[in-house]
Amino acid sequence: MSRLPISVLDLAMATTADSTSSALSNAVRLAQCADELGFHRFWVAEHHNMDTVASTNPAVLIAHLASQTPRIRLGSGGVMLPNHAPLVIAEQFALLEALHPDRIDLGIGRAPGSDQHTAAALRRTPDNRDAENFPMNLIDLMGLLGDERAEQGAWTHLSATPAATSYPDIFLLGSSNFSAELSGMLGLPFVFANHFDTGGTMQAVEIYRRSFRPSVILDEPYTMVTASVIVSETREEAEWQSGPGRIRKYGMRTGRRGPLISPEEAADHPDLPAAKAMPSNSIIGTAEDVLIGLESLTKATEASELMISTSTFSIENRLKTLRLLTEVWSKDPVATEDSDLTPQEALA
Repeated sequence: MSRLPISVLDLAMATTADSTSSALSNAVRLAQCADELGFHRFWVAEHHNMDTVASTNPAVLIAHLASQTPRIRLGSGGVMLPNHAPLVIAEQFALLEALHPDRIDLGIGRAPGSDQHTAAALRRTPDNRDAENFPMNLIDLMGLLGDERAEQGAWTHLSATPAATSYPDIFLLGSSNFSAELSGMLGLPFVFANHFDTGGTMQAVEIYRRSFRPSVILDEPYTMVTASVIVSETREEAEWQSGPGRIRKYGMRTGRRGPLISPEEAADHPDLPAAKAMPSNSIIGTAEDVLIGLESLTKATEASELMISTSTFSIENRLKTLRLLTEVWSKDPVATEDSDLTPQEALA
């Protein structure tokens, strides 16, 4: 029995020690490391008006990463469709697929990926109709990329060029029951943002499976679940490295965004106790600890694939997380039936 595919999600985040330009260089290093270690995919997100995040345009960044890696699949985690015209996204990813055949994924989300003022500036209509029309825009995008399952749509009078011999794989991302149900109804692979720590993981994956209808893409449900992980040689070191990410997540929840601070700064930060008290799905510890956590998450969600993100101050520690995790992930799997964790405990 082999393990599930495991992939990587990167936000290209800047820290107090570097710039967003350096963050892009670090994203390349992380993608190259993931490629060398045999990870299945490497995805980048879309965020706007955030001085600490360099990943504003997934298609452009994917093109660069594809030129710097030979094998790994590359994609968006995800493109926020309400911010864009479906034809624009279809053309961008058709071009990527033509340049890098059978290596491109298109992960689609319906959140703005920013604050409401930035969202209003990005969207094509001032009244938020693009968000409300998300299902139809998604079907138009799918049709422009070859999945013409409806009788009519944008593809009946438009075409996304260049015409490739293959199409990017399309995934629907979400952290809500709406996205889960829509993904199931359309027969698309569903990616649940478990790393958001907003809860609802089990309910969403159950709704997805219950709503699933076979399609030209999938005969049966395909669920990818994300997890935030940090792996170190000791539990104490992993906990130390988790401080910056905890402070950043707490700041985002309380409206105080900023770059990743150092572990030393985090240890002395007045918000650290409150940050540690927040509900979290993060899996932090030694490689064996994280392996057990991921196996429990897999058992609880019946995931088809896992996607990890790792937010540490140093790129070296992010690379270490991938390397240490690979060492245990590549071994014969330990039967998760041996774990006494309930689904709720696995996601606690």
